[in-house]
Amino acid sequence: MTRILVPPARVPRWVENFGERHGPTWLTVVDGALRGDAEDGSWFAARLPLERAYDGAADVGAFVAAAEPAGDWGVLLVRKGGFAVARLAGERLVGSKVGQRHVQGRTKAGGQSQQRFARRRDNQAREAYAAAADHAARVLDGLRGPLVAGGDRAAVDAVLADPRLAGLPVAGPWLAVPDPRRAVLDAAIAAARAVQVDVENA
Repeated sequence: MTRILVPPARVPRWVENFGERHGPTWLTVVDGALRGDAEDGSWFAARLPLERAYDGAADVGAFVAAAEPAGDWGVLLVRKGGFAVARLAGERLVGSKVGQRHVQGRTKAGGQSQQRFARRRDNQAREAYAAAADHAARVLDGLRGPLVAGGDRAAVDAVLADPRLAGLPVAGPWLAVPDPRRAVLDAAIAAARAVQVDVENA
């Protein structure tokens, strides 16, 4: 089985191409996903962004309409090298912040030097996560919809441990990203908005 991300606007054409490759395809709604079963035994299951369940008609147009982004949602990316946070109203970006903080890399020195470097690195990481939490609390203040997270899980957990961010509903998929930059944030937003499609070719 293969898992791919398809922008909502491209789903109709993707389904058409699937039918052209595998023959007549019958659509059903199964376990919150739009499922297509082709004549040759191949199938796909398309799921709405932000882990929402689909319970509409077994129709591509209805599914695409339901795939429009939630009204108020956010993205949070954190790694030791930086952070990025965004708030969106549907497709529109209404607030964001991208920042980098230096966190010292590991050293090959041993003994007390290694311990000193480790303490310094831990302190730098804590300061970086605190700065990320400050900006996230400002951008996401009062967020009503889901939050999609990515980067380093321990780093994200450290930021979300801030009391100002407690209770934010985190939704999938988890976004594996490099050190956040503006382009990385833009790509992450597109991935969070995409339809997740599992495909099995006979």
